[in-house]
Amino acid sequence: MIWEKSNRADKRAREIADRHYNRQKPGTPQFVPPGRCCVFYAENEKGRAFWVTSYPYAKYVKHQWAGAWICSAFRNEGAGIASEMIRDAVAATRYCLGEPPELGMITFIDAKKVRPTMVHGQKTWGHTYEKAGFKYVGNTKGGLLAFQLLPENMPLPEPPKGD
Repeated sequence: MIWEKSNRADKRAREIADRHYNRQKPGTPQFVPPGRCCVFYAENEKGRAFWVTSYPYAKYVKHQWAGAWICSAFRNEGAGIASEMIRDAVAATRYCLGEPPELGMITFIDAKKVRPTMVHGQKTWGHTYEKAGFKYVGNTKGGLLAFQLLPENMPLPEPPKGD
């Protein structure tokens, strides 16, 4: 397990969050959407990373995956193999939040703001999430790519470091 449990105002994670493309107000003390969440931070001799799982109440969600956990931010600055880090973050989320909702976990990617990975000569978005078990399930009304990991494909719960 690479992740340690953190919080929505961790200064170390905030520094990385400020460089994430979906950060709305860089420099503000908190970098996580309102509501229930898990925040994880990783640091080693190679680099740093942070992860945020949001768990908004379904009645406040406007997309078709209301009720799912949401990976609302993940940024890896050389701390490890991203797909393995994603699997570990999901395992730590399960440990912290308990049984996953029926819709599992969803993440959204803005193809206008994220560089694609070339796979067999094709520009591809979400390849790292797919390697971690997520499946492309469509687009939001706003055009974001949606990737979902269903509960039966999730890793078993595992505690983050120091928990």
